[in-house]
Amino acid sequence: MLPYLYLIGGSLAVISAAILTSDKIELLKNPHAHLNCNLNPIVACGSVIAKPQAEAFGFPNPYLGLAGFAAVATIGVAILAGGKFKRWFWLLVEAGVVFAVGFVTWLQFQSIFRINALCPYCMVVWTVTVPIFWYTTLYNLRTGTIRTPDKLRGFVAFIQRHHADILILYYLTLAAVILHHFWYYWKTVI
Repeated sequence: MLPYLYLIGGSLAVISAAILTSDKIELLKNPHAHLNCNLNPIVACGSVIAKPQAEAFGFPNPYLGLAGFAAVATIGVAILAGGKFKRWFWLLVEAGVVFAVGFVTWLQFQSIFRINALCPYCMVVWTVTVPIFWYTTLYNLRTGTIRTPDKLRGFVAFIQRHHADILILYYLTLAAVILHHFWYYWKTVI
């Protein structure tokens, strides 16, 4: 399952990052450009990519996505082709996905509570980053790449058994936060 998640999730995120990069370039050329992702006052990537949070490290965030998710998709292809990787490689992948999920969580908070807008392409990246992190971590725990102290073996067994339940709970919580925060708008369109 992991290589397919890497290939499909990585590819979807690369496409989203490429579209966001293109939109950023378009806005730099023409600050009044109408972007196809600006659907309403809440769901609008133009509102998000024009903010300082969209360049957290001094360059557009989608550049990280282009490089990082291209690497993820490539790892997926390599695994499907029979590639095997050493422990140090999986630890580097783990470090990358931990950074990615932390960064995405920060971006979610910024988007929902500070910018007050939702970028559809950013949400695609959010949607694929979390399971890539989750299933990479579960894989690394299962294979012993991440060594588990005896006291935590029961917890690790629990999350391995309930991996999908935990992921669904995450998505439901995020959806509830978004619905609650933007309810003032959603109730006008229902």
